[in-house]
Amino acid sequence: MTAWIVIFLIFLLIVWLRIDFALGKKKQKSEAKPRKQVTRYGEVQLFDHGHDLFVDMFQKIENANDHIHMLFYIINDDSIGQKLLDHLKAKAKQGVTVRLLVDRIGSKLSRATLQELKKAGVLFAYSHSPKFPYFFFTLNRRNHRKITVIDGKIGYIGGYNVGDEYLGRDPKFGPWRDFHLRIDGDGVQDLQEQFIEDWKIAWGEQLNSDGYYPPLAKGSIELKILPTDGSYLEDTFLRLVNQANKSITIGSPYFIPGDALHSELINAAKRGVYVKIIVPKKGDHPLVKEAAFPYFGPLLKSGCRIYRYYRGFYHSKVLIIDDHLCDVGTANFDKRSFHINHEINCVIFDKEFIELVRQETENDIAISEELTLEKLNSRSFFHRGKERFSTWVSGLL
Repeated sequence: MTAWIVIFLIFLLIVWLRIDFALGKKKQKSEAKPRKQVTRYGEVQLFDHGHDLFVDMFQKIENANDHIHMLFYIINDDSIGQKLLDHLKAKAKQGVTVRLLVDRIGSKLSRATLQELKKAGVLFAYSHSPKFPYFFFTLNRRNHRKITVIDGKIGYIGGYNVGDEYLGRDPKFGPWRDFHLRIDGDGVQDLQEQFIEDWKIAWGEQLNSDGYYPPLAKGSIELKILPTDGSYLEDTFLRLVNQANKSITIGSPYFIPGDALHSELINAAKRGVYVKIIVPKKGDHPLVKEAAFPYFGPLLKSGCRIYRYYRGFYHSKVLIIDDHLCDVGTANFDKRSFHINHEINCVIFDKEFIELVRQETENDIAISEELTLEKLNSRSFFHRGKERFSTWVSGLL
């Protein structure tokens, strides 16, 4: 009798989790609004090595005069994390307003570290804390954005979090491959706007000062900032893939596109578009790598090329359509980024910059192993079993 009670309770728990998640997702979607993408003309610099990014970022932080607004999904309590926090504490002590926002689940800063930040005058808040009535859904929802704004004039956006592993210091992953952007001038106001919105939700403070939006110089690179709140990103990617005439290049550490985008990529390949997809050979989360495999067979059969990056861990999030545009940001090519996480991307329309990103992705392909149908069909029975299970939970990976 006791065993039946346990089974019944487990059944009720599963039902509750499914209902909680479905209703929470529905509520988020009903509250999300499509963002108006304003065309900006700024200056953009691409970083593809963590060391170079943080050297540049720390220098700009040291030169800050008025405020520093920073949002990261992950800040680790390690060497590079403490170095960043030391810079922020030093600027706060100098009278610069420093606001630091991190995801409640993604970042695990110690109580001592938080006390030191508060003592130095840094304003700190957690974003996306789990809450009722949809606890399970909000537990899974992440603020996956990475935004830094300095004095309202310089902004950073991209795939790098703050931790030693992102500098290639974790022997488990080796060198870390990622993309991050620095935007100077026009375009930074959109990063600022998103940070201020996220800060208001987390802290309850509405920042209205004109000082957060200084006059910005126009640059030479056409771009649009695209924030998404668990909705509309899939629609954007579907539209971009549908527009491709010659080539599509996708780079993502997690490739779980869902049925609609999967079909659109197959259709693109069938109409003669050269589709290339770069994914990591090694995984950093259980089952995520396996969840991609059910999508690979139909893609390969339609003529798409799939490359598995093996020189370290591949974490870049990039989409290139013809020579018309490239997208670099925080969103992965997966269901979580499309339907749960809050993300922010930058779409760039400058041909020179697009070619630079294309060259970087071609270099990545050169040090990747191509996945063929023969290799795909030779995977083990155990691997196929993990794939079946990962497919069942792919919406949460």
